[in-house]
Amino acid sequence: MNGLPAMLILGALFVAGCRQDMEDQPRYDPLEASNQFADGMSARTPVEGTVAHDADLSPPPTVLPYPVTIELLRRGQQRFEIFCSPCHGRTGDGHGIIVERGFPAPPSYHQDVLRKASNQHFYDVITNGYGAMYSYAARVPPPDRWAIVAYIRALQFSRAAPVAALPQSLRARLEAEAKP
Repeated sequence: MNGLPAMLILGALFVAGCRQDMEDQPRYDPLEASNQFADGMSARTPVEGTVAHDADLSPPPTVLPYPVTIELLRRGQQRFEIFCSPCHGRTGDGHGIIVERGFPAPPSYHQDVLRKASNQHFYDVITNGYGAMYSYAARVPPPDRWAIVAYIRALQFSRAAPVAALPQSLRARLEAEAKP
């Protein structure tokens, strides 16, 4: 019986050591109001120049940094169909599935202004977003962004390719279809 009172006293001391203020620590929940700051908000705006810990600080190249190969275009097509075609359509005409769901149509890649846009423009739009389009920087790594840019250029060329640039077999087929 001597051990039981000692265990009860030890248990009481242990429970007394666990105070509620250890659970209710003085902190703010996200977006909670605060009287500590003049604007009444507990969330603070990051200091100008703050960089995310995982940010890629290397300057992106201004020209396509990879040779345009069939493998690069296939990768670009695959990534385009995953990330871009729901909005821009599989042919880049701006008639993706989201338009059927009532969202506004994005611009067609086949407009003159986008045909004349630099490769860097498309890369920057994928990276930072533009208008209603949000950034894909967290979803699409830089090499895949460039592959998408190369594929967009291939889509644009496919719509506006001069007949003289086509192989002879395709030219002959076009001429045969054009004859009544």
